[in-house]
Amino acid sequence: PLQRKNGWTLAEEAGHAGPDRIHRMLNRIEWDADEVLDDVRRYVVDNLGDPGAVLVVDDTGFLKKGTRSAGVQRQYSGTAGRTENCQVGVFLAYATDRGRTLIDRRLYLPISWTDDRKRCRRAGIGDDVAFETKVAMARAMVRRAIADKVPFRWVTADAAYGFSKGWRSELERADVFHVMATTRHDTVVTRWAIDHPVHDLFKGLARQKWKRRSCGTGAHGQRIYDWARVEVRPWHRSDRRHWVIARRSVARPQEISYYIAYCPAETTLDDLIRIAGSRWAIEECFQSAKQECGLDDYQVRRHPGWHRHMTLAMAAHACLTVLRARELDTGKAETDPPSSSTSASPRYES
Repeated sequence: PLQRKNGWTLAEEAGHAGPDRIHRMLNRIEWDADEVLDDVRRYVVDNLGDPGAVLVVDDTGFLKKGTRSAGVQRQYSGTAGRTENCQVGVFLAYATDRGRTLIDRRLYLPISWTDDRKRCRRAGIGDDVAFETKVAMARAMVRRAIADKVPFRWVTADAAYGFSKGWRSELERADVFHVMATTRHDTVVTRWAIDHPVHDLFKGLARQKWKRRSCGTGAHGQRIYDWARVEVRPWHRSDRRHWVIARRSVARPQEISYYIAYCPAETTLDDLIRIAGSRWAIEECFQSAKQECGLDDYQVRRHPGWHRHMTLAMAAHACLTVLRARELDTGKAETDPPSSSTSASPRYES
């Protein structure tokens, strides 16, 4: 892992006497970061590709000083948990049972930047780059994954993205299954109303409808909540279902989070819980990429340099993820009994 966050550290890791070569590669030498990103994505698919994979969208902040770095301003950073002077990048992660890594990235440019074209030009932002919301960036990245035939089955995101009815509708029209977090103020179509608040669906729900389940392992052990689901959009096609899912805190039952799902008719509540829990995969990617691959160890200020740095860090993270998956595969092969042997215990399909 990189211990110091400056250009000198990156240079030392590469065996250079100073940071000039690193800065020149990111800022002055012309190479197409999107073409390299295509290579990274193909590498991930070739080595981790899984038709049951989950695409996870989220953003992360990069704390910065000054006003010259592309996209920097005082804005909310989920990384810091407060408003800070920072850049914000929107990312797409690819999560499978064998590993998870980042496969796309876009730097968010606030309106304060896109409305000032002179400032944009100084930071290497072309006149054709217009303002885009983070949701619009997320939609574009998922469309790109579909166009590139990245194998996956689900899309998930937190409420900042999942609250968008427009994006959920787009995914549904493309028959892309999803479990999207949303807010208690979101509304859905039910038998009783066109705009039915999601939080009203669970009032008075029978106790046996709530199931205590883990949605995965967190920093402090299993993430255990009480879960329930209510079907909505009852007049849709027979082989698909829409659900609103509630996740209630065990220790503080008044704290309830909500998700909206579009899925095959046979999808169980446990399946939906697993997909909802997979959203934390991208947080793990951010943490490991920043600690081990220098995702946030950069001093570039220009727009192209940011995308180049992120692409190289993502390439390193993808490589480490694939190597780890291969090691786990090798370890599993060494410990598994020969295929001809008979297990003493019956095997059950989950």
